[in-house]
Amino acid sequence: MDCSDDVVTRVQEANANGRTLAIVGHGSKPFFGDPTGDSPLTMAEHTGILDYRPDELVITARAGTPLVEIEAELEAAGQLLPFDPPRFGGRGTLGGALATALAGPARPWRGGARDAVLGVDVVNGLGERLSFGGSVMKNVAGYDVSRLMTGAFGTLGVLLSASVRLLPKPVVEETVDRSLDHDAAALIMRRILREPMPVTATCYHEGILTLRLSGTRSAVDEAKRQLEFTDAADPAIWRGLRDHTLEFFAAGPIHRMSVPRGSFTMPSGSLVEWCGAQVWQTDGTPDAVQGTRFGAVETLGAARAKYERRLKDAFDPDGVLNPGFRGIGT
Repeated sequence: MDCSDDVVTRVQEANANGRTLAIVGHGSKPFFGDPTGDSPLTMAEHTGILDYRPDELVITARAGTPLVEIEAELEAAGQLLPFDPPRFGGRGTLGGALATALAGPARPWRGGARDAVLGVDVVNGLGERLSFGGSVMKNVAGYDVSRLMTGAFGTLGVLLSASVRLLPKPVVEETVDRSLDHDAAALIMRRILREPMPVTATCYHEGILTLRLSGTRSAVDEAKRQLEFTDAADPAIWRGLRDHTLEFFAAGPIHRMSVPRGSFTMPSGSLVEWCGAQVWQTDGTPDAVQGTRFGAVETLGAARAKYERRLKDAFDPDGVLNPGFRGIGT
């Protein structure tokens, strides 16, 4: 269903009347930031796959299209979204995934949301419909505003549609685990970072290091031999980690820490993924209403704040879109 004209009209009316809009989809990420506005601008009905070219590994869809719908289409062709965004109970949408730039366990190996975006259609704060980028891999037409919109939380424009690149599914994919103490797990992860191995996800929690190996049969078998991982594990762990449905995430407010690659900060009770680059820490206080919370808002340096202000003034000079939003991109 195409709601583009209605979105343009709503933004133009809000701008003309000095009103503000809070952009929402299916409300799958209430824990991430705090979009506010005089009235909601709902994108949940703006759905549909506009173009899918399996031979070119590119799909274009409207912002409100559920990720599960896109995933089902890709599954039939043996392809996947490289950044594997959270589905959050099936309510996650393509627009929400790109606006927040959230990515799943495979991010260090397959890239983040910004790496996958080829082009976007947006409506800026003046109610103007704009197109950036395209739907092909080799696109060098000017400044890459498409990636600028990714992770902007809707503060620069309302995403109408996006074209993203895809990857073929691996021939073989196995999940294995091994009981290891902190130092031994750190050594394994250092080796994974240092040597070429078919690893596409890692998780270290409660003394268990779990790996996902993806590639050819021979490559996966050789990696298991070299790393001495022989025990098969439940692959559902990656879906639970991606969508925050693991028991760990129900323990209380969760704080996410991004740490330097290879530092292997592993506080007691934490869950560590991305080969040590992302650490989830709970304070242990049950919070069933709020669920997962991401860590404290980043304090912007003066230089970055200056440029972000200029960008906001260029795309939404009157502050119509998502005012007061306190989320920070990844």
